[in-house]
Amino acid sequence: GARNMSDQYQEISNRLMAISEEIADLALADLRDSLEEGRQKTTPLEKRLTRARRAVEKAAILLAPSGQDVF
Repeated sequence: GARNMSDQYQEISNRLMAISEEIADLALADLRDSLEEGRQKTTPLEKRLTRARRAVEKAAILLAPSGQDVF
């Protein structure tokens, strides 16, 4: 029924948020490497990872049951 579907959406939303956190960790690692190498700017990879993280977060928010925080 509807409750089961809501639970499935919430489960997917939770998994997407976990993936978002993993992507954020990768972006931070890239940023840390850049700073250690003396670069002042973010890399194209870090920018792509940040865009991907935001897209995954948007999907998680869209799938979360109405009125529930995913963060």
